[in-house]
Amino acid sequence: MNTNFWVSKKVLITGHTGFKGSWLSLWLQHLGADVYGYSSPVPVSEPHLFGIAQVAKNMDSTYADILDFQRLQSFIQKVRPEIIFHLAAQPLVRESYIDPVATFSINVMGTVNLLEIARHTESVKVVINVTTDKCYENTNNSIQGFMENDPVGGSDAYSASKACSEIVTSAYERSFYSNSGKFLSSARAGNVIGGGDWANDRIIPDIIRSIINKQPLNIRYPQAIRPWQHVLDCLNGYLLLAQSMWESGAKYIGAWNFGPGESSILSVAQLIEECNKHLENRLNVVYESNTQPYEATTLVLNSDKAAKLLDWNIMLPIHQSIEWTMEWYSCYMSNRLSDLTLRQICQYENINASRL
Repeated sequence: MNTNFWVSKKVLITGHTGFKGSWLSLWLQHLGADVYGYSSPVPVSEPHLFGIAQVAKNMDSTYADILDFQRLQSFIQKVRPEIIFHLAAQPLVRESYIDPVATFSINVMGTVNLLEIARHTESVKVVINVTTDKCYENTNNSIQGFMENDPVGGSDAYSASKACSEIVTSAYERSFYSNSGKFLSSARAGNVIGGGDWANDRIIPDIIRSIINKQPLNIRYPQAIRPWQHVLDCLNGYLLLAQSMWESGAKYIGAWNFGPGESSILSVAQLIEECNKHLENRLNVVYESNTQPYEATTLVLNSDKAAKLLDWNIMLPIHQSIEWTMEWYSCYMSNRLSDLTLRQICQYENINASRL
């Protein structure tokens, strides 16, 4: 990534108060971009990285509903961004079983609103819709990685809503963005770990809550297999894609996978064991035996396209990703966090630079 590219670029991030959004906002501020955020009024979790890392200090934020078309339109037309990362979403599978209507509304119509407004905003050149690896029609839980041209779909409201968001993105690109001077893509990743994630029903936050609350760690699917990656590796892919779209246009439109290779694939039980290596006391793990809502047991991405065309690769191997993540939470729990979030960004940049 050419870090100088981002200096003074006007970048809008929807969902900037979330886990990924906070890391991305902080990183872009560090790179010298003019960063703007549009997100729901209150972060979903408490505590939240957005507040802990003081992300709001150096950016212009508006707190409103992504479904409020007029409010979103007014903000985008006022800000006049050049690059948009659309992260605003209902991001949890289990929550989608509780409130499927809100999940479909936010994840589908929120995308429609953003893309419709962006196409009528002259300043906008690049839009990336951030979705998920769960957008694929995963009927056989295959260990073979999904490729970008595989069918999308979903057996739960969350996965289906993200598949719909992908279909919306493709339709808008072909109907409205093609040959318009604007470039639209989607980015698919999942099972991202890193400091500052406090969402419910995610394994690392659940581990940290069990430690803080001195309660057993309840696990639903210990044998579920996932390719785990650090949030900075994931975001590096988004940044590389946006830069390439800006500089080379139509060559980089479409869907992109950003997932780690086979060496980063661990079961939930294996991930817990790796986290245990960084804890003073071993976790007390309880495996739930009652019937749980459906979730895919295996989900892997093929990211050869990003490796070949964007020169994107994982910089942090799985064990280092876990080490950085657990270091962040350890410092948080011992009141030694200080500016660790930004320091990890700088460390990552140094590792990335040494690769070139």
